[in-house]
Amino acid sequence: MLKRFLTLAIGAALGLLLAAVSLRVAAAWGFLPNRELNRSADYVSDVLKIVHENYVEAGEVGYDLLARKAIHGVVESLDPHSEFLEADQFGNFEDDLDGDFCGIGVQVEIRNERIVVIAPIAGSPAERVGILRGDEIIKVDGQILGPKSPVDDAIRRLRGKPNTKVVVEVRRPSSNKLMEMTLVRKVIEVDSVREVQLLAGNIGYVQLADFSAHTGEQFLTALGSLLQQGAESLILDLRNNPGGLLESAVEVAEPFFNEDELVVYTQGRRPEDREDLLSQMHGPPVQMPIAVLINAGTASAAEIVTGALKDTRRAVIVGERSFGKGSVQTIFKLRNGEGMRITTARYFTPSGVSIHGKGIAPQIEVIMSPEEDSKLRLQKVRGDVTDPVEFKERFGFTPILDRQLITAMDALKGVMLINNRSGSVKTKAADGP
Repeated sequence: MLKRFLTLAIGAALGLLLAAVSLRVAAAWGFLPNRELNRSADYVSDVLKIVHENYVEAGEVGYDLLARKAIHGVVESLDPHSEFLEADQFGNFEDDLDGDFCGIGVQVEIRNERIVVIAPIAGSPAERVGILRGDEIIKVDGQILGPKSPVDDAIRRLRGKPNTKVVVEVRRPSSNKLMEMTLVRKVIEVDSVREVQLLAGNIGYVQLADFSAHTGEQFLTALGSLLQQGAESLILDLRNNPGGLLESAVEVAEPFFNEDELVVYTQGRRPEDREDLLSQMHGPPVQMPIAVLINAGTASAAEIVTGALKDTRRAVIVGERSFGKGSVQTIFKLRNGEGMRITTARYFTPSGVSIHGKGIAPQIEVIMSPEEDSKLRLQKVRGDVTDPVEFKERFGFTPILDRQLITAMDALKGVMLINNRSGSVKTKAADGP
């Protein structure tokens, strides 16, 4: 009898143990309901039902509409870069990544509850009428963009069919001046490489406007062309570059890095979420003195390139402190053609420096006034007007010198002089990019 009782007791204990293990496994694999999630979902459902059944305007409280508004609130309360994208907005977002869209050509974000221009796209209608980085968009076609307006709402209003007009009112914080501008929407074909030329002293110059899907290959083509022309140093102009794809930033930096060398890494909420992005360029790296031009409009992917080159002592940074967007957004495709992007990680330079919220400080600081920025932008857009007298007659000022560019050229000439005196050769790769 005692033996039978012991057998039953041991069997019961083993059964309880197996049940506990099974529960742990089931919970780990998601076979059991998440009680906290279910309680929260039930609470939200109760609120939606109360609103749906009692709000005075019945047509504004359909369950689908309420659900979308709830999702907007959840996601967009996280930070300025996380957002829920409804079907048309998600389509526009994918167009941006591909490099083409129809609108006025501005990159915007929410800052201090305002829709703020990060930078106008080079050659766009926005740049041609004089919209500057830091301008606040107050109205679009007479409709006020209030403190609670999401970025997507502003983008939707600014975009439209080609050759249609849109009236935009902006406030310029530097002067507190309100300006109303009428723009004609155009298909913005975002060509990342805006300008490539060989400057005096065999200094190559490349201006990158953004980082989209084709930026890496466009930059490699530009760099190869400059090397063939005899470039011995390089100026990479990332001023007013609002960023874009993380992978494209790595592709721009990697010609100067050894194969499998760390360019940047991202770190999510868990230690195992770290992802190292390494140079995949085969063969010896391009070795030449480099200067990178940055300003307050240099953000995101543009800061990844700047930070990687500065951190590894491959470039001297000239200009003004950059914007300071060091977060990574992941895109999630949802049902009905909708999507969501949320901040899932921060990025870090090879030595572990995060620039999020701080920006990158230049080693050689050259501050440009808003007036100088505006004039230089117009000069670059209207490079077809080469006669200074004609330029002044048409635009009201004599072309000015680009002090940041001149400083970068002087810095590179100094490095080349030191290299020549020391006999070191760091001007080209054996096989090129």
